[in-house]
Amino acid sequence: AINVTSSSTANAVLEAARDVKAPIILQVSQGGSAYFAGKGLANDKQQASIAGATAAAHHIRTVAKAYGVPVVLHSDHCAHKLLPWFDGMLEADEAYFKEHQEPLFSSHMLDLSEESKEENIATCVKYFKRMAAIGLWLEMEIGITGGEEDGVDNTGVDNASLYTQPEDIYDVYTALSAINPNFSIAAAFGNVHGVYKPGNVKLEPELLGKHQSFASQKINGKEEKPL
Repeated sequence: AINVTSSSTANAVLEAARDVKAPIILQVSQGGSAYFAGKGLANDKQQASIAGATAAAHHIRTVAKAYGVPVVLHSDHCAHKLLPWFDGMLEADEAYFKEHQEPLFSSHMLDLSEESKEENIATCVKYFKRMAAIGLWLEMEIGITGGEEDGVDNTGVDNASLYTQPEDIYDVYTALSAINPNFSIAAAFGNVHGVYKPGNVKLEPELLGKHQSFASQKINGKEEKPL
């Protein structure tokens, strides 16, 4: 996915996608959304981020048609402290759905990995019920991604927190699959954001396969890859 922070960056990505004849995922972050709306707006209640994300979505929907490019429109990591931003985008989705029978965005990400597993799942369930009703995809994160991005600083977290456990993944799967299948789980396998020193990161992507196997066994092998 490509983060866009202005109409110019969005247009550049759409032009590149057109030229290589490829579909594309465009996404907005909380900080990037505020930048899209303009530095002159206050953002103490996430009002600039909400306005910017909504404006970006409408702009991309309009211009993508001219470029003839299939686009998935996504919002990136939303931590607990940024939930008012998420609320504003979801309200815009619901308003757009009433008029067009589809949401404004394609998907949103909730990143409540800093909260307890129970709170993380409960909050995702609450939002996913609203999202599923209008055809929105949910990406949720469990297990902390290291480094720093968009004001969320996880540079000092314990290394053990960078690796999601299969039991946690299955708990998420059980809760969300009871609502709708249109969700994905961003599991941590040692991955980090931003710049880091060589040797400080140990990626273990094989854990993702183990998560699939664990979940498959829990549902008696009905699906080989349920996640």
